[in-house]
Amino acid sequence: MPSITDIHDEYDFLDPDDRYRLLIDLGRDLEPMPDALKTEATLVRGCSASVWIYPTRMDDGKLHFLADSNAAITKGIIALVLLTVQDRAPDAILGTDIPAALAPFDLGRQLSSNRTQGIPNMIALIRETAARYA
Repeated sequence: MPSITDIHDEYDFLDPDDRYRLLIDLGRDLEPMPDALKTEATLVRGCSASVWIYPTRMDDGKLHFLADSNAAITKGIIALVLLTVQDRAPDAILGTDIPAALAPFDLGRQLSSNRTQGIPNMIALIRETAARYA
């Protein structure tokens, strides 16, 4: 899995259409989430598209998230968010400033507000999960 810095370095040189395609490709590369995990309990509220995030705790205590969306660009945004926290310890996740990590992508300017409105809710769910395990 590439780092968020690697993705930003590539993203920074792309035109808007190619940036959009890069996000879609990131979403396609997400680990598949079984349909059985796409429930009301894993649904992220406040997103324009359906978004599901399912946390698992690995043997070493780190958190691994499965995620999916019914919209390709939203799935790419989820993939970008997960690059900041995937397979990290709960304390490390809580210490990560996810919005700051995403800020260089300037998603608010690149995408419509409908596409980005659920990002704070995705981040909140991830942080709440990390807090439960910290």
